[in-house]
Amino acid sequence: MGFTNHCQCISLALILILGALASQAAACTLQDVAMDEKYEQWMAHYGRVYENNYEKEKRFKIFKENVAYIESFNGAGTKPYKLGINQFADLTNKEFTVTRNRFMGHECSTKISSFKYENVTVLPSAMDWRKKGAVTPIKDQGQCGCCWAFSAVAAMEGITKLSTGQLISLSKQELVDCDIKGIDQGCGGGLMDNAFQFIQHNQGLTTEANYPYKGVDGTCNTKGEANHAAKINGYEDVPANSEKALLKAAAHQPISDAIDAGGSDFQFYSSGIFTGECGTSLDHGVTAVGYGITNDGTKYWLVKNSWGTEWGEEGYIRMQRDIDAEEGLCGIAMQASYPTA
Repeated sequence: MGFTNHCQCISLALILILGALASQAAACTLQDVAMDEKYEQWMAHYGRVYENNYEKEKRFKIFKENVAYIESFNGAGTKPYKLGINQFADLTNKEFTVTRNRFMGHECSTKISSFKYENVTVLPSAMDWRKKGAVTPIKDQGQCGCCWAFSAVAAMEGITKLSTGQLISLSKQELVDCDIKGIDQGCGGGLMDNAFQFIQHNQGLTTEANYPYKGVDGTCNTKGEANHAAKINGYEDVPANSEKALLKAAAHQPISDAIDAGGSDFQFYSSGIFTGECGTSLDHGVTAVGYGITNDGTKYWLVKNSWGTEWGEEGYIRMQRDIDAEEGLCGIAMQASYPTA
């Protein structure tokens, strides 16, 4: 009798163990199915098509890893910003930075220039150049590493509006195709100051409509000064490593800026005040189009990016301002400049 009961207990235990394993396997299968569906929906949303099943499976693995990171980060809830599954979800961080972050400047600028906002003492508590009509819609540079051109053009569009009253979308492709001396190498990278020098020497830029963006290196097809829609007479650098100086400049016009945007949190930033870990290896050109302060007292920079409207806050990011480091978060105060009209 005792032997029979013992066998029954063992059998029951085996049944329970097998049942638990089966349940766990079923749960894993359901998770895999859910991830498969999420991936297919993501592919459809972004029009992603792969050349073969091997590439698709490779991208699916990267996608799963990125989604796990995003969900873990958001689940922790320890930061004042959120991450999202955006168009970069099938890219490793290295792949992402190689194709989009091609600012080619140096961490320390040796150029000595005047700073016309040096003696400004009274500044508005907040500024949003979008509300002043000095910012054109968000653009998408695609896989061309010409963030430098988008940054310079956005700053030029801002000063053109302030000096002429007209907001004009200017050509980035003209810079990509025609400004190919020295550091500036189209989709291979460049520097905003060099772009300003080219624009000044070129006696202006034409419109986006006249010379539309292609996202690839092309043959220069500029048609001379008669087709130029806007001009600048020079540029100035913002004194390095001073958020106060950057604030003075950003209060008066949109500013070209270089930042370290190489981290995964930047890749998947979705909303909120970005306070993520980043260094000072400046690799991306953006445009500071304002600043502000949240209801809880957090100061931030309002930054226009060139990765489309589905990244960040409809193409923008708010980055923490007035941090302890003199170079600012992600080096935002290290290498900024603006065109003069």
